[in-house]
Amino acid sequence: MILIGASGSTKCDWQLVKDEKPFIREISKGLNPFFLDDETIASTVSSLDKIVAYKDEIEVVYFFGAGCSSKHFCTMVERGLSRIFNKSHLYIKEDIVGAAFATYDGETSITALMGTGSNACSFDGDIVRQEVSGIDFILGDEGSRSNLGKQLLRAYLQRKLPDHIAKDLEDNFNVSKQEILLNVYIKPYANVYLSTFSKFIHERIDEPFLTDLVNTSIAEFIDLYICSFNHYDTYKTNFVGSIPHYFRKQVESIAVEKGLQLGLFIEKPIDKLVNYLIKKHYGVKA
Repeated sequence: MILIGASGSTKCDWQLVKDEKPFIREISKGLNPFFLDDETIASTVSSLDKIVAYKDEIEVVYFFGAGCSSKHFCTMVERGLSRIFNKSHLYIKEDIVGAAFATYDGETSITALMGTGSNACSFDGDIVRQEVSGIDFILGDEGSRSNLGKQLLRAYLQRKLPDHIAKDLEDNFNVSKQEILLNVYIKPYANVYLSTFSKFIHERIDEPFLTDLVNTSIAEFIDLYICSFNHYDTYKTNFVGSIPHYFRKQVESIAVEKGLQLGLFIEKPIDKLVNYLIKKHYGVKA
């Protein structure tokens, strides 16, 4: 058996594979080591009752997670997972690597990951390359749900939101300067808090102010992350995550405008990632 986890900051999709076929699927909270220690990671994983029941039979755990961008953070996740899967080999990489594996079709391509956070890479079937690495929601994450929320709340606090949108925001959320600053600067999971406002934006995307906000964030992401690759316009760019799923019209329009070749659009990478790893691990066609 092998176990595959694909985690953002908000949720983690888990798939247990038995006899070279998907067997049990469960969902947990996201396991971002920026916010969780190894004990909390272990506690979260232990809630996966159906999967943990087979823990002694799992040969390898493949985990691809937001925040696993350095040896330090990968080690934190490894310590947490090893408390549960102490008989398994652990393979831990950043979430963008999982997205690249999920969208690989045999040819070199670029993968854009745009969910709670954002990142991009190229993959030729051998090496995952990044020109500009993700720097998270405070300094970066352009084109992500958290970035949209940040731009919306900043406009609200600076009194730049049109009055009717500001009122609508107040009617739907407990927003005030104090509440916003508390959630962004004091409480944990500030990026997840910010990302919750993307639904509000999506539901009102026809508002010119919000359309411009979304387009600007997506354009900044493409300029910074995709256009940094040499000859980026000669490869397909695949889009993974909730932003390409819910704001596909805007992503497609800006990508075409900037000369990108459109590849796959998938909301969650887990299914295609499972197929890729079944093939790689067992040496069979998924």
